[in-house]
Amino acid sequence: MKTVLFAIMILASSSAAYLPSPPEGLLCDLLRDPVKAFITDQKPEFSWIVGDTNRGAVQSAFQILVCSDPDLLKKNQADVWDSGKVPSDQSVNVEYNGKNLLPHCRYWWKVRTWNGLDQPSAYSQSQEFLTGDLRRDQLAWPDESRWIKTENGEWFLENRQRAEYASIKPKKIQQNSPSVGFYDFGRAAFGTLKLTVRTTRDTDSAVVYLGERCIADSIVHKNPGRSNIGFKRSVIALKKGRHTYTVQLPRHVSHYPNSQVLAEHMTEVAPFRYAEIFCTSQVDTGSVRQQALFYYFDENASHFTSSNENLNRVWELCKYTLKATPFLALYADGNRERMPYEADAYIQQLGHYAVDREYSVGRYTNQFLIFKPAWPTEWHMHTVLMAWADYLQTGNLESVAKYYLQFKAKTLLALTETNGLISSRTGKVTPEFLKSIHFKGNNFEDIVDWPKGTPAGGKQDGYRGPTPEGERDGYVFTDYNTVVNSFHCRSLLLLSRLAGALGDSAESQYLNSRVTQVKESINTLLFDKNRGIYVDGIGTNHTSLHANMFPLAFGLVPQQYIPSVVKFIKSRDMACSVYGAQYLLDALYSAGEAQYALDLLTRESKRSWMNMIRVGSTMTTEAWDEYYKPNLTWNHAWGSAPANIIVRKLFGIEPLEPAFRTVKIHPQPGNLEFARLKTPTIRGYIYCDWLHNGNRFTFTVILPANMRGHVYLPNTIKNDLCESGQPLLKKEQNTSNVQNTVTKILPDMKVLETTESHIIISIGAGRYIFSGSLE
Repeated sequence: MKTVLFAIMILASSSAAYLPSPPEGLLCDLLRDPVKAFITDQKPEFSWIVGDTNRGAVQSAFQILVCSDPDLLKKNQADVWDSGKVPSDQSVNVEYNGKNLLPHCRYWWKVRTWNGLDQPSAYSQSQEFLTGDLRRDQLAWPDESRWIKTENGEWFLENRQRAEYASIKPKKIQQNSPSVGFYDFGRAAFGTLKLTVRTTRDTDSAVVYLGERCIADSIVHKNPGRSNIGFKRSVIALKKGRHTYTVQLPRHVSHYPNSQVLAEHMTEVAPFRYAEIFCTSQVDTGSVRQQALFYYFDENASHFTSSNENLNRVWELCKYTLKATPFLALYADGNRERMPYEADAYIQQLGHYAVDREYSVGRYTNQFLIFKPAWPTEWHMHTVLMAWADYLQTGNLESVAKYYLQFKAKTLLALTETNGLISSRTGKVTPEFLKSIHFKGNNFEDIVDWPKGTPAGGKQDGYRGPTPEGERDGYVFTDYNTVVNSFHCRSLLLLSRLAGALGDSAESQYLNSRVTQVKESINTLLFDKNRGIYVDGIGTNHTSLHANMFPLAFGLVPQQYIPSVVKFIKSRDMACSVYGAQYLLDALYSAGEAQYALDLLTRESKRSWMNMIRVGSTMTTEAWDEYYKPNLTWNHAWGSAPANIIVRKLFGIEPLEPAFRTVKIHPQPGNLEFARLKTPTIRGYIYCDWLHNGNRFTFTVILPANMRGHVYLPNTIKNDLCESGQPLLKKEQNTSNVQNTVTKILPDMKVLETTESHIIISIGAGRYIFSGSLE
């Protein structure tokens, strides 16, 4: 059905001109449902999707109305702010500029736009938003988001959406005996169970087992062993008569720093897919429901299907993980700790962007982690990666401007040594340094990957891998660590771009000079030119997958050494964790190794996403298998890399300018016969459809209004590229040099560049159907 709807969307996006539709997809301070949150910004920003599917559609003006009375807004009048007609193509982050907003009040807003012909749209539907405490005092840490109770008894969060309980019917019901019923809800969720029971005595009880895995498709697995795979047992004391009960699970207790708990007004949850009910009284089987706690999620914001069924299943696994895991309204790891970690959060953030039009939870998580960080060296630097991803997606610099000095400290510049590299082991990790990065522990150290291995002859702990190599490919830790310094170089580069975006050119130039120095030091001191690969650190000849995939992923490898680095990486297979797989796949696609990357995405070995499905999990797991980490959880979003990789790398959809003003689309489909994608952006939805038929391809792209794209198309000797059946290129006479003969011959498009492998075409909004030869 989704594929049919996708095809309808492509057909509906024709080139025939017509008036713009009303704007849709309204956001207030990045919130999609701001009537269920308290906004504390005195000047919130408004964003919308321009309702114009014409080719090259660009908004030429807008008008925003903000009211304190919805009836007034229905008359197209405003008592708080009427922007008037503003000549501008800005459709994201338009800052409120009316009367001072009052705390703890309700407001309504709507917007209309004009197209390039100065034709207006109708007004959008109105959106209601709530203001909260605009003074923002008495916070536990800057930008803390608190629960606030409304006048009618509802609870909302400040500046982020809340999670809500959804009632889910079982997919399968099996009566194992007159007193034992088994219920399969199809997928695990963080939730509890609701059921209705009729009994004739006040002394009866029901015993309920909830679990993430089962035995023989009919019994809840009741012995999790050393794992943290979900399992709970609860006893319900029944009352005479017919009553409905909600299983009251014990409150989650974690002994980890910065672990998060549900608010007291919320019913506790645990991850489970299956329920087994032991009860001699009459259970109304039609009443049994999984009460799943989900953060705000739009199922229709994304869609993917392809000719590879394994890839389709991996996508669905990851997409559902990204729906089910932010139930705490921030990115936390699995059920064992319920604690935010920077690296975990970064992968979850990228995946969330790929599958839903959601921005507030990622920003809030990063702000939380600035002040409540985890222990690994590299994790701190991930906050800069998260800030950059946030800016690219939203175009909003508020958080970056406010916390710039904090992000600068997180690059770990203070650990720089005279050789240009940083080290956490040479005496610079002082109490003053730890205070500067808000770390209060005593175990700040390099991690590379996780889990570590079990020493030869030692007993395997629950958090360790079974071999000495662990998930680190036997990485040798020295004072100067290749992985750590690769992250340092990357974080400096991204911070320099953020400084430039803030208008501080001197700071940007300084950071760029540091990038040049660190990159030179890495390639001088940590690279073995004789072997053409990176070593783990100064003082060791050992070389690992990690020491090579991170420099490749971050663009540090000199061009002439990319083949030798790639060859070594491929020789190490998937010798990394589910976290490391994010950077392994990034590295492979950056080097053009699309088919090998696709093979890793779809493989069925123990180190694979298909193994997660095979063992029975419906969310990505903390490790590839219990064998590699006995105390793993089955609900860990740091294993969801394929969701963002399919969008960012297989289809090559990445913003070239903040807020997707310009998008790069560089498909690398490998041997897929077809692949179809819908993915969200703050400006609207991008649709792509790749079809490989024999020696020809067809690639359909639909961009929303107010967006331009740079599309990478195969450059072949036949030079027969077409768009909507019309020749796209022509050759000059008396020459065969494609680079000199490509010319623009169709409107709305421009040839930007040609290489031996690609022709890069600039397109505007609307639908484009490219086709040509693949030889």
